[in-house]
Amino acid sequence: MPRFRSTSWLLWLAALLPLEPAHAASAIYRYDTVHSQVVFSISHDGYSRPFGRLHIADGVLRFDPDDISTAATELDIDLGSLDMGDAGWSAAVCKPILLDCSHNHYAHFTSTSVERKDAHHGVLHGQLSLRGISQPVSIPFTFNRAGRTIYGLHDVAGFSATAMLDRDAFGMTAFAGSIGHQVSVWLEIEAIRGDTPSSKPGKQP
Repeated sequence: MPRFRSTSWLLWLAALLPLEPAHAASAIYRYDTVHSQVVFSISHDGYSRPFGRLHIADGVLRFDPDDISTAATELDIDLGSLDMGDAGWSAAVCKPILLDCSHNHYAHFTSTSVERKDAHHGVLHGQLSLRGISQPVSIPFTFNRAGRTIYGLHDVAGFSATAMLDRDAFGMTAFAGSIGHQVSVWLEIEAIRGDTPSSKPGKQP
């Protein structure tokens, strides 16, 4: 099960609520796990920087479109969803010397603060736990838009973000001479306002 279980999001919200007066306009969103993806790239022997893809397993976001500085989030990334474009390659990256997907099936992120740049740009600061190791991470992001879906079924907020991770900091030191140490990460995120753990947002347009 993900570290961020369906019941734990209620505990997380309880820690945030009641909201401070400055945060009163914030709403709770739940990540659309179908329309949200995590893509990463790392050097392969210096020849190229191939891509891999992961999916968000679960997570919630407190967000006010009029004031991004009040945002807070917690989420799990499913390491078992790893797709390197080849089954054998995906299995190799999931081995214990790298992602160790069988023993550490989820990476967990909890935000600590948001550094606002302007109305649509900021830096999300938080802690990323991967392979049993937690490290501070800063994620520059763009708030793309918030609004109703085309059929009026949901209120959605969308974001694009980037990050740079040092794999050595999370204990992945194997193949030091052939695999790069800096991992470029891109996130394309959609979150649905007021969604609940029993909903399946990806099945709606």
